[in-house]
Amino acid sequence: MIRIYDTRMHKKVDLETLQHGVVKMYVCGPPTVYNYIHIGNARTFISFDMIRRYLEWRGYEVVFVQNVTDVDDKIINKANEEGRSAAEVAEQYTAAFIEDMHAVNVKDPTVRPKATEEIDTMIALVQKLVDTGHAYATDDGDVYFSVRSFPSYGSLSGRNIDEMEAGHRDLRTEGIEDRKRDPLDFALWKAAKPGEPSWPSPWGEGRPGWHIECSCMSKKYLGLPFDIHGGGADLIFPHHENERAQSEAADGVTFAEHWMHGGMLQINGEKMSKSLNNFFLLRDILETVDPNVLRFLMLQTHYRSPLDFSDERVDEAGVALDRIMNAVKALDWALGNATAADDAIDAAAAADLVRATRAKFIEAMDDDFNSSKALGDVFDFVGEANTLVAGKTLSAADAEAARPVRDLIVELMGVFGVDLEAALGSDEGLPAEVEELVAVRAEARANKDWARADEARDKLAELGYTVKDTPQGPQVERL
Repeated sequence: MIRIYDTRMHKKVDLETLQHGVVKMYVCGPPTVYNYIHIGNARTFISFDMIRRYLEWRGYEVVFVQNVTDVDDKIINKANEEGRSAAEVAEQYTAAFIEDMHAVNVKDPTVRPKATEEIDTMIALVQKLVDTGHAYATDDGDVYFSVRSFPSYGSLSGRNIDEMEAGHRDLRTEGIEDRKRDPLDFALWKAAKPGEPSWPSPWGEGRPGWHIECSCMSKKYLGLPFDIHGGGADLIFPHHENERAQSEAADGVTFAEHWMHGGMLQINGEKMSKSLNNFFLLRDILETVDPNVLRFLMLQTHYRSPLDFSDERVDEAGVALDRIMNAVKALDWALGNATAADDAIDAAAAADLVRATRAKFIEAMDDDFNSSKALGDVFDFVGEANTLVAGKTLSAADAEAARPVRDLIVELMGVFGVDLEAALGSDEGLPAEVEELVAVRAEARANKDWARADEARDKLAELGYTVKDTPQGPQVERL
C-alpha cells in the first residue's frame, strides 16, 4: 500500500483512490506566466512528475491536471512596461514554461487549461457562492468570499481565524478594507481598471481573482472530490486554503481527498530571493548543468524536505549519475562481448539481486515517495552490478542472467525521469584522440613497454578517461 503525507491531516495515510486503479491529481502550475520559471518552481514540478511517474509505474492510470494562470496583475504590468498586450506576454511565457518542462523531461499534463479559457466557469462558481451567502459583491463591482461563512477555514494550514485577524496588516490606506466586510475576506472577482483585460459579468466588467481558477479547473476536469491536490509548500496559505474554502462552500462536498506539498529550495543554505542576488532561472541553470544531473540532484532529497542547491551539490550529483551510467555502459560492453566461455557469474544470485532490489525500491517509494532512499538502493545495486561483471568474460548464459541487471537500472532510473537509454544513445563514441591513445597503450603493453603504456594512460586521464583491461580487451570509461 502506498502511503503519503497528507498536509491537512499532518500525518502519513494510505492512498485509497476514489476510483480503483485511477489517481486524479491536480498540481498548480506556474504562479503566473509573466517571466521564465526559476529553479524553485522547477523543483516542485520535477517532484510531482516523479510522483506521477511512480504511480504509473505501479500500475495506476493518472489523470494529471495543471493550470496556466494567463491573466493577473504581474502579466498586465509586464505588458504595460513592454507596450504589448497581456495576451501576448502570457502566450510567450506559457510557451517558454512548456519548453523548460520538456528540457527537464517533465511529462505534459493530461489537461493544461488556461484561466482565460475558463472565465464562464469561474463566473458561474462565483455566482453560486453569492447566491448561497458565502460571497458578496461591492458597489464597485468586486466580489469577495466571506471567510467566516466557512467554519473550517484554516484547517489545511493549521491557522486560527481569530489569530489571523489580529495579525492582519491594515490595508485601509490602500482603499481595500473599506470595500470588504472582514479583513480576511479574499477576492473572487475584480472590477476592471482602465486598460486591463476584462470580461462581462453580473457584477460588471472585470476579471477573476487568482484562487478561483484552480477550483473551477479541478472540478471541471477531475470532478469532486478528486484524489490529490499538490503544489509547493508556499501555496498552502493562502492559495490552497482559499481554494478549499470556496470549493467546499459552493458544492458542500470534499474538495480534495489528500493534500501534498513539496519543500522549498535554498541556495547555499539561504532562501532564494532577488534581494540576495541568488535568484536563478531554470533555463539559465540548464546552460551549464545537464538536465539529468539536475533531476538527480533534486530527487536525492525527499520531496517534502528543504533542498539546498549549490555548485558542490551539482558536482556531486554529476559524479553519482556518471557512476550509474558507467555501470550500464560496462554491462552493455560485457553483454556485447560475450563469448562461448564457461559461465563466470552466478545466474541465481543475479536473479535474486534483481528481485531484492526491486522490492527495496518499491518499499522506499511506497513510503511517501522516498526518492532519497530509493536512489540509495539503486546506487547499492549499481555497486553489486559492477562486482558482478568486473574483469569477467561473460558467456551467452551469463548474458541472459546479466541483462535483467542492466535493464533494472535503466527501468528504475526511468521512474525518476532520467532516461539512461537516451543519454547513452546520445553518446557519440570516443574522440579520435582517445581511440589513438588506447591503441598506443595496447601496443605498448603487448611490447612490454610499460613506460610508454603508462604515459598513454596518463594522457587518457588528462582527457577525462580511464581504461580497464579485461579478458575481452581494453574497456574505456569516462571519468
